[in-house]
Amino acid sequence: MEQNTQTLRHGVNWDKALQLRERERSAFAAARPRSRALSADAAEHLMFGVPLHWMDDWSTPFTLYVEAAQGASIRDVDGFAYTDFCLGDTGAMFGHAPAPVARAIAAQCQRGFTTMLPSPDAPWVAAELSRRFGMDKWQFALSASDANRFAIRWARAITGRDKILVFNGCYHGTVDDVFVDLEGGRPVQRASLLGQVYNLTYHTRVVEFNDLAALKSALAKGDVACVLAEPAMTNIGMVLPEDGYWPAAEALIREAGALLLIDETHTISSGPGGYARAHGMAPDIVVLGKPVAGGVPCAVYGFSADTARRAEAAKRAAPAGHSGIGTTLSANMLAMAAMRANLAEVMTDEAYRTMFGLAGQLAAGLRETIARHGLPWCVTQVGARTEFQFCPVPPKNGSEADAILDSELEQIVHLYLLNRGLLITPFHNMMLVCPDTPPADIARFIAVFDALLLELKG
Repeated sequence: MEQNTQTLRHGVNWDKALQLRERERSAFAAARPRSRALSADAAEHLMFGVPLHWMDDWSTPFTLYVEAAQGASIRDVDGFAYTDFCLGDTGAMFGHAPAPVARAIAAQCQRGFTTMLPSPDAPWVAAELSRRFGMDKWQFALSASDANRFAIRWARAITGRDKILVFNGCYHGTVDDVFVDLEGGRPVQRASLLGQVYNLTYHTRVVEFNDLAALKSALAKGDVACVLAEPAMTNIGMVLPEDGYWPAAEALIREAGALLLIDETHTISSGPGGYARAHGMAPDIVVLGKPVAGGVPCAVYGFSADTARRAEAAKRAAPAGHSGIGTTLSANMLAMAAMRANLAEVMTDEAYRTMFGLAGQLAAGLRETIARHGLPWCVTQVGARTEFQFCPVPPKNGSEADAILDSELEQIVHLYLLNRGLLITPFHNMMLVCPDTPPADIARFIAVFDALLLELKG
Protein backbone atom coordinates (compact mmCIF):
# COMPACT_ATOMS: atom_id res chain seq x y z
CA MET A 1 0.00 0.00 0.00
CA GLU A 2 1.35 3.44 -0.96
CA GLN A 3 2.12 5.57 2.11
CA ASN A 4 0.53 9.04 2.29
CA THR A 5 3.38 11.47 2.95
CA GLN A 6 1.27 14.62 2.54
CA THR A 7 2.21 17.34 5.03
CA LEU A 8 -0.87 18.91 6.63
CA ARG A 9 -0.77 22.41 8.14
CA HIS A 10 -3.97 23.93 9.50
CA GLY A 11 -5.81 21.34 7.42
CA VAL A 12 -4.19 22.19 4.07
CA ASN A 13 -1.67 20.31 1.93
CA TRP A 14 1.48 22.28 2.74
CA ASP A 15 3.42 21.04 -0.30
CA LYS A 16 0.62 22.32 -2.53
CA ALA A 17 0.55 25.59 -0.59
CA LEU A 18 4.26 26.18 -1.21
CA GLN A 19 3.85 25.44 -4.91
CA LEU A 20 0.92 27.85 -5.00
CA ARG A 21 3.02 30.57 -3.34
CA GLU A 22 5.74 30.38 -6.00
CA ARG A 23 3.21 30.39 -8.81
CA GLU A 24 1.40 33.42 -7.41
CA ARG A 25 4.60 35.37 -6.74
CA SER A 26 5.73 34.79 -10.33
CA ALA A 27 2.34 35.86 -11.68
CA PHE A 28 2.36 39.04 -9.58
CA ALA A 29 5.88 40.01 -10.63
CA ALA A 30 5.34 39.38 -14.35
CA ALA A 31 2.19 41.52 -14.52
CA ARG A 32 3.39 44.65 -12.67
CA PRO A 33 6.47 46.22 -14.29
CA ARG A 34 5.70 49.76 -13.07
CA SER A 35 5.41 48.70 -9.41
CA ARG A 36 8.64 46.74 -9.83
CA ALA A 37 10.42 49.79 -11.28
CA LEU A 38 9.11 52.12 -8.56
CA SER A 39 10.22 49.64 -5.91
CA ALA A 40 13.71 49.62 -7.39
CA ASP A 41 13.81 53.45 -7.43
CA ALA A 42 12.53 53.66 -3.86
CA ALA A 43 15.28 51.39 -2.57
CA GLU A 44 17.82 54.16 -3.18
CA HIS A 45 16.45 56.71 -0.69
CA LEU A 46 13.76 55.02 1.42
CA MET A 47 14.64 52.77 4.32
CA PHE A 48 13.47 49.24 3.52
CA GLY A 49 12.40 50.64 0.15
CA VAL A 50 9.14 52.11 1.54
CA PRO A 51 8.02 55.35 3.25
CA LEU A 52 6.91 53.39 6.35
CA HIS A 53 8.53 50.05 7.13
CA TRP A 54 5.13 48.35 7.60
CA MET A 55 4.55 48.81 3.86
CA ASP A 56 7.15 46.10 3.35
CA ASP A 57 5.06 43.55 5.27
CA TRP A 58 2.71 42.62 2.43
CA SER A 59 2.76 39.23 0.69
CA THR A 60 4.02 40.62 -2.62
CA PRO A 61 7.58 40.05 -3.92
CA PHE A 62 7.95 43.83 -4.25
CA THR A 63 5.79 46.77 -3.18
CA LEU A 64 2.45 47.32 -4.87
CA TYR A 65 2.08 51.01 -5.75
CA VAL A 66 -1.39 52.58 -5.70
CA GLU A 67 -2.35 55.28 -8.18
CA ALA A 68 -5.90 56.02 -7.01
CA ALA A 69 -8.49 54.94 -4.44
CA GLN A 70 -12.20 55.69 -4.56
CA GLY A 71 -15.08 54.14 -2.65
CA ALA A 72 -14.46 50.40 -2.27
CA SER A 73 -11.82 50.10 -4.96
CA ILE A 74 -8.20 50.97 -5.61
CA ARG A 75 -6.17 51.03 -8.82
CA ASP A 76 -2.46 50.29 -9.00
CA VAL A 77 0.09 51.98 -11.24
CA ASP A 78 -0.04 49.06 -13.70
CA GLY A 79 -3.77 49.56 -14.22
CA PHE A 80 -5.09 46.67 -12.14
CA ALA A 81 -8.26 47.32 -10.12
CA TYR A 82 -8.96 45.75 -6.73
CA THR A 83 -11.98 45.57 -4.50
CA ASP A 84 -10.53 46.78 -1.22
CA PHE A 85 -11.44 44.73 1.85
CA CYS A 86 -8.48 46.20 3.76
CA LEU A 87 -9.66 49.83 3.60
CA GLY A 88 -6.45 51.18 5.07
CA ASP A 89 -6.78 48.82 8.05
CA THR A 90 -9.85 50.85 9.13
CA GLY A 91 -8.48 54.27 8.12
CA ALA A 92 -10.86 54.25 5.13
CA MET A 93 -13.58 52.18 6.80
CA PHE A 94 -16.32 54.24 5.15
CA GLY A 95 -14.69 54.08 1.73
CA HIS A 96 -11.88 55.96 0.04
CA ALA A 97 -12.30 59.69 -0.52
CA PRO A 98 -15.97 60.00 0.54
CA ALA A 99 -17.52 62.83 -1.48
CA PRO A 100 -18.74 64.93 1.49
CA VAL A 101 -15.30 64.79 3.08
CA ALA A 102 -13.57 65.61 -0.21
CA ARG A 103 -15.84 68.64 -0.64
CA ALA A 104 -15.22 69.81 2.92
CA ILE A 105 -11.45 69.51 2.50
CA ALA A 106 -11.51 71.38 -0.81
CA ALA A 107 -13.52 74.19 0.72
CA GLN A 108 -11.35 74.39 3.84
CA CYS A 109 -8.20 74.49 1.74
CA GLN A 110 -9.29 77.94 0.59
CA ARG A 111 -9.71 79.10 4.20
CA GLY A 112 -6.54 77.74 5.79
CA PHE A 113 -5.04 74.53 7.13
CA THR A 114 -3.88 75.23 10.68
CA THR A 115 -3.76 78.23 13.02
CA MET A 116 -3.29 76.74 16.54
CA LEU A 117 -6.74 78.22 17.28
CA PRO A 118 -10.14 76.50 17.06
CA SER A 119 -12.41 76.73 14.05
CA PRO A 120 -16.24 76.87 14.26
CA ASP A 121 -16.30 73.16 13.44
CA ALA A 122 -14.78 72.25 16.83
CA PRO A 123 -17.85 72.74 19.08
CA TRP A 124 -20.11 70.97 16.58
CA VAL A 125 -17.76 67.98 16.35
CA ALA A 126 -17.38 67.73 20.14
CA ALA A 127 -21.16 67.84 20.65
CA GLU A 128 -21.71 65.16 18.02
CA LEU A 129 -19.03 62.94 19.55
CA SER A 130 -20.71 63.31 22.95
CA ARG A 131 -24.08 62.36 21.45
CA ARG A 132 -22.64 59.24 19.84
CA PHE A 133 -20.25 58.00 22.51
CA GLY A 134 -21.83 59.32 25.71
CA MET A 135 -18.59 60.96 26.86
CA ASP A 136 -18.78 64.47 28.29
CA LYS A 137 -15.60 66.27 27.18
CA TRP A 138 -13.19 65.78 24.24
CA GLN A 139 -9.64 66.44 23.11
CA PHE A 140 -7.99 65.82 19.74
CA ALA A 141 -4.81 64.28 18.35
CA LEU A 142 -3.37 63.29 14.97
CA SER A 143 -3.40 59.52 15.49
CA ALA A 144 -4.82 56.92 17.84
CA SER A 145 -1.25 56.21 18.97
CA ASP A 146 -0.97 59.79 20.21
CA ALA A 147 -4.49 59.76 21.67
CA ASN A 148 -3.72 56.59 23.66
CA ARG A 149 -0.41 58.03 24.81
CA PHE A 150 -2.08 61.27 25.93
CA ALA A 151 -4.95 59.42 27.62
CA ILE A 152 -2.48 57.32 29.64
CA ARG A 153 -0.77 60.54 30.77
CA TRP A 154 -4.12 61.98 31.87
CA ALA A 155 -5.02 58.76 33.72
CA ARG A 156 -1.76 58.87 35.66
CA ALA A 157 -2.23 62.56 36.44
CA ILE A 158 -5.81 62.01 37.60
CA THR A 159 -5.10 59.02 39.83
CA GLY A 160 -1.57 59.78 41.01
CA ARG A 161 -0.68 56.18 40.10
CA ASP A 162 2.10 55.06 37.78
CA LYS A 163 1.01 51.58 36.61
CA ILE A 164 -1.16 50.68 33.63
CA LEU A 165 -2.69 47.31 32.81
CA VAL A 166 -3.05 45.84 29.31
CA PHE A 167 -4.11 42.50 27.82
CA ASN A 168 -1.68 39.97 26.40
CA GLY A 169 -1.30 40.35 22.64
CA CYS A 170 -2.76 43.85 22.58
CA TYR A 171 -1.74 46.62 20.21
CA HIS A 172 -2.61 50.26 20.76
CA GLY A 173 -0.41 51.92 18.20
CA THR A 174 3.15 53.03 18.85
CA VAL A 175 2.68 53.49 22.60
CA ASP A 176 5.80 52.03 24.23
CA ASP A 177 4.02 51.27 27.52
CA VAL A 178 1.84 48.54 25.97
CA PHE A 179 4.58 46.40 24.42
CA VAL A 180 4.55 43.87 27.24
CA ASP A 181 3.56 40.23 26.70
CA LEU A 182 3.08 37.10 28.75
CA GLU A 183 5.54 34.29 28.10
CA GLY A 184 4.96 31.21 30.19
CA GLY A 185 2.79 33.33 32.47
CA ARG A 186 5.60 35.85 33.05
CA PRO A 187 5.47 39.48 31.82
CA VAL A 188 8.27 40.32 29.39
CA GLN A 189 9.03 43.30 27.21
CA ARG A 190 8.20 42.54 23.58
CA ALA A 191 11.44 41.65 21.82
CA SER A 192 10.47 43.48 18.63
CA LEU A 193 10.39 46.89 20.39
CA LEU A 194 13.46 48.75 19.15
CA GLY A 195 15.34 51.40 21.10
CA GLN A 196 13.56 51.01 24.44
CA VAL A 197 15.98 51.91 27.23
CA TYR A 198 14.04 51.12 30.41
CA ASN A 199 12.17 48.01 31.48
CA LEU A 200 8.50 48.49 30.64
CA THR A 201 7.43 45.80 33.11
CA TYR A 202 8.20 48.23 35.95
CA HIS A 203 5.15 50.28 34.97
CA THR A 204 2.97 47.94 32.89
CA ARG A 205 1.06 44.87 34.04
CA VAL A 206 -0.30 42.35 31.56
CA VAL A 207 -2.99 39.69 31.93
CA GLU A 208 -4.94 37.46 29.58
CA PHE A 209 -8.20 38.75 28.12
CA ASN A 210 -11.33 37.05 29.53
CA ASP A 211 -9.48 36.04 32.74
CA LEU A 212 -11.29 37.78 35.61
CA ALA A 213 -9.18 36.17 38.35
CA ALA A 214 -5.96 37.43 36.75
CA LEU A 215 -7.46 40.90 36.33
CA LYS A 216 -8.51 41.04 39.99
CA SER A 217 -5.07 39.93 41.13
CA ALA A 218 -3.27 42.49 38.96
CA LEU A 219 -5.45 45.29 40.35
CA ALA A 220 -5.16 44.21 43.99
CA LYS A 221 -2.27 46.51 44.97
CA GLY A 222 -4.30 49.62 44.17
CA ASP A 223 -1.55 51.17 42.05
CA VAL A 224 -3.02 50.83 38.52
CA ALA A 225 -3.96 54.15 36.94
CA CYS A 226 -5.90 52.67 34.05
CA VAL A 227 -6.82 49.49 32.24
CA LEU A 228 -6.24 50.09 28.52
CA ALA A 229 -8.22 47.72 26.32
CA GLU A 230 -9.99 47.14 23.07
CA PRO A 231 -13.48 45.94 24.04
CA ALA A 232 -12.90 43.07 21.60
CA MET A 233 -9.29 42.33 20.68
CA THR A 234 -8.53 42.81 16.97
CA ASN A 235 -4.80 43.16 16.43
CA ILE A 236 -3.67 39.61 17.14
CA GLY A 237 -6.67 38.17 15.36
CA MET A 238 -10.10 38.81 16.78
CA VAL A 239 -10.82 37.72 20.34
CA LEU A 240 -14.33 38.40 21.60
CA PRO A 241 -15.27 38.96 25.26
CA GLU A 242 -17.05 36.03 26.86
CA ASP A 243 -20.61 36.54 28.08
CA GLY A 244 -20.59 38.62 31.24
CA TYR A 245 -16.88 39.39 31.07
CA TRP A 246 -17.04 43.17 30.72
CA PRO A 247 -19.70 43.86 33.40
CA ALA A 248 -17.63 41.85 35.88
CA ALA A 249 -14.35 43.40 34.71
CA GLU A 250 -15.74 46.93 34.96
CA ALA A 251 -16.83 46.25 38.54
CA LEU A 252 -13.35 45.02 39.45
CA ILE A 253 -11.70 48.07 37.83
CA ARG A 254 -13.96 50.52 39.65
CA GLU A 255 -13.49 48.71 42.97
CA ALA A 256 -9.72 49.06 42.53
CA GLY A 257 -9.99 52.80 41.85
CA ALA A 258 -8.54 52.47 38.34
CA LEU A 259 -9.88 54.09 35.17
CA LEU A 260 -11.16 52.14 32.17
CA LEU A 261 -9.63 53.42 28.93
CA ILE A 262 -11.30 51.87 25.87
CA ASP A 263 -9.59 52.01 22.47
CA GLU A 264 -12.32 51.91 19.79
CA THR A 265 -10.00 52.51 16.83
CA HIS A 266 -10.90 49.14 15.27
CA THR A 267 -14.09 48.25 17.13
CA ILE A 268 -15.79 51.36 15.75
CA SER A 269 -16.87 48.75 13.20
CA SER A 270 -19.54 47.85 15.80
CA GLY A 271 -21.71 50.92 15.30
CA PRO A 272 -21.85 54.74 15.23
CA GLY A 273 -20.96 54.93 18.94
CA GLY A 274 -18.50 52.04 18.95
CA TYR A 275 -18.55 48.69 20.72
CA ALA A 276 -18.78 50.14 24.24
CA ARG A 277 -21.95 52.13 23.52
CA ALA A 278 -23.53 49.25 21.59
CA HIS A 279 -22.93 46.84 24.49
CA GLY A 280 -23.72 49.08 27.45
CA MET A 281 -20.19 49.59 28.74
CA ALA A 282 -19.28 52.67 30.81
CA PRO A 283 -15.64 53.60 30.15
CA ASP A 284 -13.94 56.57 31.79
CA ILE A 285 -11.99 57.50 28.64
CA VAL A 286 -12.60 56.50 25.00
CA VAL A 287 -10.08 56.75 22.15
CA LEU A 288 -10.94 56.69 18.45
CA GLY A 289 -8.56 57.22 15.55
CA LYS A 290 -8.18 56.34 11.87
CA PRO A 291 -11.67 56.53 10.33
CA VAL A 292 -13.20 59.40 12.30
CA ALA A 293 -12.22 62.06 9.72
CA GLY A 294 -12.83 59.89 6.66
CA GLY A 295 -9.16 59.01 6.25
CA VAL A 296 -7.64 62.41 7.03
CA PRO A 297 -5.11 62.02 9.89
CA CYS A 298 -7.01 62.70 13.10
CA ALA A 299 -7.96 61.09 16.41
CA VAL A 300 -10.20 61.95 19.34
CA TYR A 301 -10.34 61.01 23.00
CA GLY A 302 -13.26 61.64 25.28
CA PHE A 303 -13.73 61.76 29.07
CA SER A 304 -16.73 60.95 31.23
CA ALA A 305 -18.00 63.94 33.21
CA ASP A 306 -16.27 62.92 36.44
CA THR A 307 -13.02 61.99 34.69
CA ALA A 308 -13.00 65.31 32.82
CA ARG A 309 -13.54 67.18 36.09
CA ARG A 310 -10.60 65.37 37.69
CA ALA A 311 -8.40 65.92 34.61
CA GLU A 312 -9.10 69.65 34.56
CA ALA A 313 -8.40 69.87 38.30
CA ALA A 314 -5.08 68.05 37.85
CA LYS A 315 -4.03 70.43 35.09
CA ARG A 316 -4.99 73.53 37.08
CA ALA A 317 -3.14 72.28 40.14
CA ALA A 318 0.05 71.62 38.18
CA PRO A 319 2.81 74.21 37.77
CA ALA A 320 2.41 76.51 34.77
CA GLY A 321 4.10 75.45 31.55
CA HIS A 322 3.75 73.15 28.57
CA SER A 323 2.30 69.76 29.56
CA GLY A 324 3.37 67.80 26.49
CA ILE A 325 -0.17 66.46 26.03
CA GLY A 326 -1.04 67.42 22.47
CA THR A 327 0.71 68.96 19.48
CA THR A 328 0.36 72.21 17.56
CA LEU A 329 -1.39 70.36 14.73
CA SER A 330 -3.99 68.71 16.98
CA ALA A 331 -7.50 69.81 15.95
CA ASN A 332 -6.17 71.68 12.91
CA MET A 333 -8.81 73.33 10.73
CA LEU A 334 -8.45 70.86 7.86
CA ALA A 335 -8.94 67.79 10.05
CA MET A 336 -11.87 69.34 11.89
CA ALA A 337 -13.65 70.18 8.63
CA ALA A 338 -13.13 66.62 7.43
CA MET A 339 -14.36 65.19 10.72
CA ARG A 340 -17.52 67.30 10.70
CA ALA A 341 -18.38 66.20 7.17
CA ASN A 342 -17.62 62.56 7.95
CA LEU A 343 -19.71 62.49 11.13
CA ALA A 344 -22.62 64.39 9.56
CA GLU A 345 -22.86 62.72 6.15
CA VAL A 346 -20.73 59.56 5.92
CA MET A 347 -20.51 57.77 9.28
CA THR A 348 -24.30 57.46 9.52
CA ASP A 349 -26.71 54.90 10.95
CA GLU A 350 -27.72 53.97 7.41
CA ALA A 351 -24.08 53.40 6.43
CA TYR A 352 -23.69 51.00 9.33
CA ARG A 353 -26.87 49.12 8.43
CA THR A 354 -25.50 48.63 4.92
CA MET A 355 -22.10 47.49 6.19
CA PHE A 356 -23.58 45.09 8.71
CA GLY A 357 -25.64 43.44 5.99
CA LEU A 358 -22.65 43.08 3.67
CA ALA A 359 -20.39 41.78 6.44
CA GLY A 360 -23.05 39.26 7.43
CA GLN A 361 -23.18 37.96 3.85
CA LEU A 362 -19.39 37.70 3.78
CA ALA A 363 -19.19 35.89 7.13
CA ALA A 364 -21.94 33.42 6.16
CA GLY A 365 -20.28 32.70 2.82
CA LEU A 366 -16.91 32.11 4.44
CA ARG A 367 -18.39 29.76 7.04
CA GLU A 368 -20.25 27.73 4.43
CA THR A 369 -17.18 27.45 2.21
CA ILE A 370 -14.87 26.44 5.06
CA ALA A 371 -17.37 23.83 6.25
CA ARG A 372 -17.81 22.39 2.76
CA HIS A 373 -14.05 21.91 2.45
CA GLY A 374 -13.86 20.37 5.92
CA LEU A 375 -11.17 22.73 7.21
CA PRO A 376 -10.63 23.29 10.96
CA TRP A 377 -11.11 27.07 10.62
CA CYS A 378 -13.64 29.47 12.14
CA VAL A 379 -15.05 32.89 11.27
CA THR A 380 -15.40 35.80 13.70
CA GLN A 381 -17.31 39.04 13.10
CA VAL A 382 -17.40 42.40 14.88
CA GLY A 383 -19.94 44.51 13.00
CA ALA A 384 -18.42 45.47 9.65
CA ARG A 385 -15.20 43.56 10.46
CA THR A 386 -14.86 39.87 9.60
CA GLU A 387 -12.00 37.42 9.99
CA PHE A 388 -11.31 33.76 9.36
CA GLN A 389 -8.91 32.08 11.76
CA PHE A 390 -6.93 28.83 11.53
CA CYS A 391 -8.67 27.12 14.45
CA PRO A 392 -11.99 25.29 14.85
CA VAL A 393 -13.34 27.63 17.56
CA PRO A 394 -12.53 31.31 18.16
CA PRO A 395 -9.62 32.00 20.55
CA LYS A 396 -10.43 33.21 24.06
CA ASN A 397 -7.28 35.24 24.72
CA GLY A 398 -4.10 36.60 23.19
CA SER A 399 -2.04 33.47 23.80
CA GLU A 400 -4.57 31.27 22.00
CA ALA A 401 -4.84 33.79 19.15
CA ASP A 402 -1.06 33.98 18.80
CA ALA A 403 -0.71 30.19 18.73
CA ILE A 404 -2.85 29.85 15.60
CA LEU A 405 -1.23 32.64 13.60
CA ASP A 406 0.66 31.36 10.54
CA SER A 407 2.21 34.22 8.59
CA GLU A 408 3.39 31.96 5.77
CA LEU A 409 -0.06 30.56 5.13
CA GLU A 410 -1.64 34.00 5.56
CA GLN A 411 0.62 35.49 2.91
CA ILE A 412 -0.18 32.70 0.45
CA VAL A 413 -3.89 33.36 0.99
CA HIS A 414 -3.48 37.13 0.68
CA LEU A 415 -1.41 36.97 -2.51
CA TYR A 416 -3.83 34.54 -4.17
CA LEU A 417 -6.70 36.94 -3.44
CA LEU A 418 -4.70 40.01 -4.50
CA ASN A 419 -3.82 38.45 -7.87
CA ARG A 420 -7.56 38.10 -8.45
CA GLY A 421 -8.38 41.69 -7.56
CA LEU A 422 -9.27 41.27 -3.88
CA LEU A 423 -7.22 43.08 -1.22
CA ILE A 424 -7.35 42.16 2.48
CA THR A 425 -5.13 43.23 5.38
CA PRO A 426 -1.46 42.15 5.22
CA PHE A 427 -1.62 40.50 8.67
CA HIS A 428 -3.90 37.70 9.85
CA ASN A 429 -7.06 37.42 7.74
CA MET A 430 -9.18 40.48 8.42
CA MET A 431 -11.69 41.99 6.00
CA LEU A 432 -13.73 45.18 6.17
CA VAL A 433 -16.66 46.26 4.05
CA CYS A 434 -17.71 49.86 3.45
CA PRO A 435 -21.02 51.37 2.27
CA ASP A 436 -19.74 51.27 -1.34
CA THR A 437 -18.74 47.59 -1.35
CA PRO A 438 -20.77 46.01 -4.19
CA PRO A 439 -22.78 42.94 -3.11
CA ALA A 440 -21.55 41.25 -6.30
CA ASP A 441 -18.01 41.57 -5.01
CA ILE A 442 -18.98 39.74 -1.82
CA ALA A 443 -20.14 36.85 -4.00
CA ARG A 444 -16.96 37.11 -6.10
CA PHE A 445 -14.84 37.02 -2.94
CA ILE A 446 -16.55 33.80 -1.80
CA ALA A 447 -16.08 32.21 -5.23
CA VAL A 448 -12.36 33.05 -5.28
CA PHE A 449 -12.00 31.88 -1.69
CA ASP A 450 -13.65 28.59 -2.64
CA ALA A 451 -11.20 28.13 -5.52
CA LEU A 452 -8.30 28.93 -3.18
CA LEU A 453 -9.31 26.29 -0.66
CA LEU A 454 -9.67 23.74 -3.41
CA GLU A 455 -6.08 24.42 -4.49
CA LEU A 456 -4.74 24.46 -0.92
CA LYS A 457 -6.26 21.07 -0.19
CA GLY A 458 -4.74 19.64 -3.36
